[in-house]
Amino acid sequence: MGTHEPVKCWRCKRQSPFVRARLAGLAALTALATAIMTGQELMTTNPTAAEMSLVRKILRQSPLIDGHNDLPWQYRKRSNDFTALDLVHGTGNLTPPVATDIPRLREGGVGGQFWSVYVPATLPGPAAVQAVLEQIDVVHQMVARYPDTFELARTAADIERIHSQGKIASLIGMEGGHSIGNSLAVLRMTYALGARYMTLTHTKNTDWADAAGDKAEHHGLTPFGEDVVREMNRLGMLVDLSHVSDDTMRAALRISRAPVIFSHSSARSLCGSLRNVPDDVLGMTARNGGVVMVCFLPGFVTERARKSMAATDAEENRLRKLYPENSAPFEEAMSAWRLAHPSLHEASLTDVADHIDYIRKVAGIDHVGIGSDFDGFRGTPEGLEDVSKYPGLLVELIRRGYTEEEVKKVAGQNLLRVFRQVEQIAANMQREK
Repeated sequence: MGTHEPVKCWRCKRQSPFVRARLAGLAALTALATAIMTGQELMTTNPTAAEMSLVRKILRQSPLIDGHNDLPWQYRKRSNDFTALDLVHGTGNLTPPVATDIPRLREGGVGGQFWSVYVPATLPGPAAVQAVLEQIDVVHQMVARYPDTFELARTAADIERIHSQGKIASLIGMEGGHSIGNSLAVLRMTYALGARYMTLTHTKNTDWADAAGDKAEHHGLTPFGEDVVREMNRLGMLVDLSHVSDDTMRAALRISRAPVIFSHSSARSLCGSLRNVPDDVLGMTARNGGVVMVCFLPGFVTERARKSMAATDAEENRLRKLYPENSAPFEEAMSAWRLAHPSLHEASLTDVADHIDYIRKVAGIDHVGIGSDFDGFRGTPEGLEDVSKYPGLLVELIRRGYTEEEVKKVAGQNLLRVFRQVEQIAANMQREK
């Protein structure tokens, strides 16, 4: 990230490229406002040079912070071989393609990234603890391997400092409370190693919290689950409610003294997936001060994609009864299924923007963010194929009338506010007896 070119007098005959781009951006916003006031239909087209220049200016001033990226899992699938994923020269040509590498992160204007340290919910306690420590180690190794690009961030201030230095603030998010093996001591140690949020469940219930889509056992949180939330508040770890059941969402929002996040979830009123957030919980999240970070996974974005994903999941479950998961026969059968059931164009960038719009309407502009889930799913919305595509989404928000300050809030300022509040509440709790 370079320094801004000095701005010359607006009356000068020769204006700097920065000023010309700014004027062009203002002209585009004026045209947008005129179209809205006159009732003209707005057509979605590729971003113009002026629109992209405006977005890049915004992202130089304020970091884009994505709530969830599964790149560490892509390493684990390759036995944590760091030569298997060359982040400098690109990963898009791999089979299947990987959505994340350094050139595309730069093109996407990413300023901060929560790297998910996911491990399967089927792992038993000790194995899950070992696996999540290995995943945390992947993030530490990745940061050490690419020090000119990444730096580990532990605080909101770290994110802002690292972004100002032109690097990508790298944060650690634990996906699934099974990773702590029912131990508050393990929770504390993962925090000490840099974990700054924990998703209370993944796809299966834990012994203390119910997951979305699993059969209810606890109808929310057990007393130990409440202790987990309180200890996360005391540590300064963000409570992440993606993947949890509705009752768990409501219970955690009642218990938490700090704002919560949904690191990668969308609005259920627009797509009926149980992974999405119902309207009453959107309201509770706003009152709590939290933020819902909209996910790009098509099955959480449109009804058509949700139904397609459900059919694919049913086929995977059928094949698991016939073949060991991830075995060659299993993968071959699933590849044949996907070939016979293509899932192209089931969701688009504008559909994702619709979720941002909806959460803004119900919860408010201060309570929505971005949590792509890149490299954690197959297929992507049209226009959001990889980590280079965030600017196009922000252009779409500008076309819909979002101000520069509102775009900054969605891109990352809302998450920074939540993070600072979580840190302050933790400091207060640690002073209490």
